[in-house]
Amino acid sequence: MRRRLIAVLVGVVVLVLAVQDLPLVGHLRVVERDRLVTRLERDAFILAGRVEEDLEAGTADDNAVLLGLVERYEVSEDVSVVVTDTRALAVLGPDFDVGEDFSNRPEILEALAGRPETGERDSVTLGQRLFYVSVPVLSGDGVVGAVRITAPASRVDEEVADRLWGLGLVVAISVAIAAFAALVMAWTVTRPLSRLSESAARLAGGSLSERAPEGEGPPEVRSLARRFNLMAEQIELLVARQRAFAGTASHQLRTPLTALRIRLESLAAASDGVSSDPALTEHIQEAIAETDRLHRMIEGLLALTRAEEAGLAPVEVDLAAIAAERIDYWAPLAGERGVELRLRGDDPEIALAVAGSVEQIIDNLVDNALDVAPLGSEILLEVERAGERTELRIIDAGPGLSETDRDMAFDRFWRAPGATPGGSGLGLAIVRQLAESAGGSARLDAAATGGVAAVVSLRRPEGR
Repeated sequence: MRRRLIAVLVGVVVLVLAVQDLPLVGHLRVVERDRLVTRLERDAFILAGRVEEDLEAGTADDNAVLLGLVERYEVSEDVSVVVTDTRALAVLGPDFDVGEDFSNRPEILEALAGRPETGERDSVTLGQRLFYVSVPVLSGDGVVGAVRITAPASRVDEEVADRLWGLGLVVAISVAIAAFAALVMAWTVTRPLSRLSESAARLAGGSLSERAPEGEGPPEVRSLARRFNLMAEQIELLVARQRAFAGTASHQLRTPLTALRIRLESLAAASDGVSSDPALTEHIQEAIAETDRLHRMIEGLLALTRAEEAGLAPVEVDLAAIAAERIDYWAPLAGERGVELRLRGDDPEIALAVAGSVEQIIDNLVDNALDVAPLGSEILLEVERAGERTELRIIDAGPGLSETDRDMAFDRFWRAPGATPGGSGLGLAIVRQLAESAGGSARLDAAATGGVAAVVSLRRPEGR
């Protein structure tokens, strides 16, 4: 964000300077060129006044004083000067021979006609483009000769460019000042905005106690930070109330459910002695099963509430070792159902997790896999490194789930079509909450076996 703001501010300044200075550059170029032309015309008329008497007397070519004056002028101004008589023949010019014919130079002819001439033309003799000023030498009402001053056109352009160098320096300084001001502004504005963005990301990630600093940046940013903190407090309060309600309700329901189950068991025992009605016995058993399902659901809600309220710092755990331990625990039950549990990857793989959470994650996922695993199949547990994280995969060979069902599976109380009756629909929600409480994640992928691969990704400690 900081770089973009600096680029935008500098770009705006450059655009303003371009809109303002480009026309100014063009105007100054014209002004400087006119000033140079005026100066050379002035010098040409001064020289014309100096050579007037000698041209009339025909002694200009023998006047050493005039020749020295012209030579010094040429050296000081880096130009070339020629003085011609009315026949357009050179009579004075350090770079030309006396008597050289200039009748094919249109600017000389214009001056001999009494009209000063200024402009540029290509010189066949010199092989370059020339800038010239040509003026008549007047004596009374008549013209007795012409004075021409020439210079390479490139030199004229360079002299004009030199005059404009100061403007270019001003533009460069303006851009530098704009860049510095943009840097300062970006630092004072984007830094608190970046911190506010980081706080928002941590709040979105589940850190409800996150608050943004309120004393940094301009007033608008400080006001935004205060409103963000007020929103965060409201969210934390609402979530805390929701969790408290879920926990309290679950606790309050445990006792009447337990009492209800005891009464149903007593009724079932009594009915065995006084009634032989199989329908009555079946209804009582169904009621007991529903009571058990409600009890499991309440226990799941309590476990989910505890996972959400844990707030414990993650610790380093060995996923491979815990997976091997849980396989030993579940192996007898899996064997009774004709399913084999196998671990791939027994090398130590360290990850960050809340203490005791990995055991709960594996138990929930293995329990779900056993419900769908067909007789004679295998449930594979994989533990391996994936970049800066360690992944735990539990892969079954069951019927699998569609992509839509895999996305919905972590919703509370969601159960797959055809799932074994009696489940609470909270197992995967608990898995995701336990993973996210340590900065991890959980997802369901389609497995090559046709079943589901439950993947839990946990962060690795720095440097491990």
